[in-house]
Amino acid sequence: MAARAEPATPYRADWRRGRVASWLTTVDHKRIGILYVVTSLAFFAAGGIMALLMRAQLATGGEHFITKNAYNSLFTIHGTIMIFLFIVPFWAGLANFLVPLMIGARDMAFPRLNAASYWFFFFGGCGMLLSFFANGGAAKAGWYSYPPLSEKFFEPGSGQDIWILSLHLVAISSLLGAINFVCTIHNMRGPGMSWMRIPLFVWAIEVYSILLIAVLPVIGVALTFLLLDRQVGTHFFLPDQGGSAVLYQHLFWFFGHPEVYIIILPAMGVISEVIPVFSRKPIFGYKAIAFSTIAIGFYSMLVWAHHMFSVGLPNFLNVFFMLSSMVIAVPTGVKIFNWIATTWRGNLIFDTAMLWSLGFVGVFTIGGLSGIFLAAFPVDWQVTDTYFVVAHMHYVLFGGAVFGAFSALYYWWPKLFGRLLDEGLGKLHFWLVFIGFNLTFFPQHMLGLMGMPRRIYTYHEGGLFQAYNLLSSIGSGIMTLGLLVFVWNIVVTTRRGGRAGNDPWLADTLEWYAASPPPEHNFDRVPYVTSARPLRDLRRRLAETNA
Repeated sequence: MAARAEPATPYRADWRRGRVASWLTTVDHKRIGILYVVTSLAFFAAGGIMALLMRAQLATGGEHFITKNAYNSLFTIHGTIMIFLFIVPFWAGLANFLVPLMIGARDMAFPRLNAASYWFFFFGGCGMLLSFFANGGAAKAGWYSYPPLSEKFFEPGSGQDIWILSLHLVAISSLLGAINFVCTIHNMRGPGMSWMRIPLFVWAIEVYSILLIAVLPVIGVALTFLLLDRQVGTHFFLPDQGGSAVLYQHLFWFFGHPEVYIIILPAMGVISEVIPVFSRKPIFGYKAIAFSTIAIGFYSMLVWAHHMFSVGLPNFLNVFFMLSSMVIAVPTGVKIFNWIATTWRGNLIFDTAMLWSLGFVGVFTIGGLSGIFLAAFPVDWQVTDTYFVVAHMHYVLFGGAVFGAFSALYYWWPKLFGRLLDEGLGKLHFWLVFIGFNLTFFPQHMLGLMGMPRRIYTYHEGGLFQAYNLLSSIGSGIMTLGLLVFVWNIVVTTRRGGRAGNDPWLADTLEWYAASPPPEHNFDRVPYVTSARPLRDLRRRLAETNA
């Protein structure tokens, strides 16, 4: 007698494999990297809109386009977004995608921790933007939130508290990501990849991660004490109750100045990868650039109080921080001279990625030189809290980090998405932003020397104040047009862009050995690394074999 057949169980697909759900639940380092990059660029757009609103307010004197409180909230959240929600997470996303590929690893060391770090960043950023709808509006005390302006008496609403809690989430994200990068780079390098063979971008991410691990707990302490002052009634930073507002500045800037190099070092790593490829030469002085990266990371921990020259520190401390701030220019200068030496007598190819890298060298050098002036405390006393500082900061951070970020996007876009961005639109994007950037921020040096304070929402009509501010506002409009060209470039090339092969630039580092975009497992086989230019070695061996 035949056995009765059991009815077949209907097949149910895993919900995590859906088109959207697969991205929400992914632990693949490449997808997490793309999520980071896309989300950080969205925050960049939000911060840029806020900057345009501020420049519209400042285009002419006596303007009332926005109110004083709204302006204060805009410059607070604009600065916070650009520092904490755009550029640092952008580098985390790019490194998430590239570091395992560049060192020959299959994934990050802790994939689930990697996914958690992204979601901490996402929800922290959303909380920051939603704080505009909080009781009393968003925070108004600046992206540094000095007490007593950030204390309850001056900021009675809940926006400042949301600002603190959002930054805690973002700091946790960065800390988890930094630990993951260090573990991955130290323990998962491919066969033959010694420390003197890892790409210079990986060197930059290594120091970036160590700095984050060192200084994020300090800003966490400062923010926690500030929240306790506001919500529990402590008085860590209230001078009239025995606290110290200067203590907050020490804690904040012990984090805040290394943060400048946390932002800049990955951009320097990008430049060190792009210039050799488009000069058709090996990088000049690989070891010098690698060790200068370490030196910058070390000295960045010794210069924080040059942001505090006006608080009344003893002169012997002012002298120490002045000299240490000037010393840090030496390893930075080593990098700049080595990049220039790499281009010397090279077969230069002026593709868009190369233009952004060369633009970085130019504008970052201007920002660095103005930083030397600010590091001399007698000069700093004259221009502190003026638009000279605003100009310097943007030449370093926008002209440095953002130019480096665009160089990275044009260079690695084929690896991320398998298609090339349009070169014509890319060059238009570069020149519009380059011209608009200098028109926006160079006049602000003169405004600062004339005594225009930063963080004011209006000024008297007429005179050079209005002329220079109008130039700055026009420049910001030109920059915005350039950024819209970039968005259009993405739209156009997403469907019609040229297909990229594995190595469209004839580059030398290991990520170009994988397919574009790479498969889930990254490599079918990881080649043995014999130098800092493994793909050049492979091409040479292949040519010798064919010969």
